[in-house]
Amino acid sequence: MTYIVFLFLVGLVLGLIAVASNPSPYFAALGLVVVAGMGCGVLVGHGGSFLSLVLFLIYLGGMLVVFAYSAALAAEPYPETWGSRPVAFYMMVYLLGVVLVGWALWGGWYEGSWVSSDEMFEFSVVRGDVGGVAVMYSSGGGLLVIGAWVLLLTLFVVLELTRGLSRGALRAV
Repeated sequence: MTYIVFLFLVGLVLGLIAVASNPSPYFAALGLVVVAGMGCGVLVGHGGSFLSLVLFLIYLGGMLVVFAYSAALAAEPYPETWGSRPVAFYMMVYLLGVVLVGWALWGGWYEGSWVSSDEMFEFSVVRGDVGGVAVMYSSGGGLLVIGAWVLLLTLFVVLELTRGLSRGALRAV
């Protein structure tokens, strides 16, 4: 299990490098999907399967649709790819930075912290994320409503910003 979580963490870092180094929204959206998948894989490795599923569905169902809509309106016809010189140069610089920081901090990391919470309790009846779901719906109902309101407001702001001078989706009938 440690090796699988390690592979998810490496994929997460490489996906973040791909997002940070690419100026094109098309390839950045692909990198964001990879980062979301790898991050949810890390959560599953640490025992949060329900939280991982909810975050992945919310991300792909909501925010990626808004990002794809805004990228379709604002993107250039011939975007920079990962194989072009400037993007490859930035990827190498970011990868070198990650390697140097990892080398400098290597002595403080231990593999014992990578063990998931489910492996600690042999005869546990309830998993850790199930208790979190109960708390989210009982004590965190107000925060769920606020989060839904913020996502709706973000949708309207993105639609208004990408509308430009033409008449967009929000027009008076």
